[in-house]
Amino acid sequence: MSQDLKELSQRKLNFFQTLKAIAWGMFGVRKGSGYQDDMSKLNPVHLIVAGLLCGVIFVASLVLVVRWAVASLS
Repeated sequence: MSQDLKELSQRKLNFFQTLKAIAWGMFGVRKGSGYQDDMSKLNPVHLIVAGLLCGVIFVASLVLVVRWAVASLS
């Protein structure tokens, strides 16, 4: 099991390419062939870190927009 994880963590795509794949996934526009290509090359460690980072940024931006909207109403 640990050998499989070691092999997966040595995949080719770098962190910025992983961020690009996450951004396309959050936007909801992705070709099937591009998705399959990314899944075969993405590093799972990069994928988890990028997903958490994008989630935190998304939630923080929502909080800022809501605070701005509530402040502009008063």
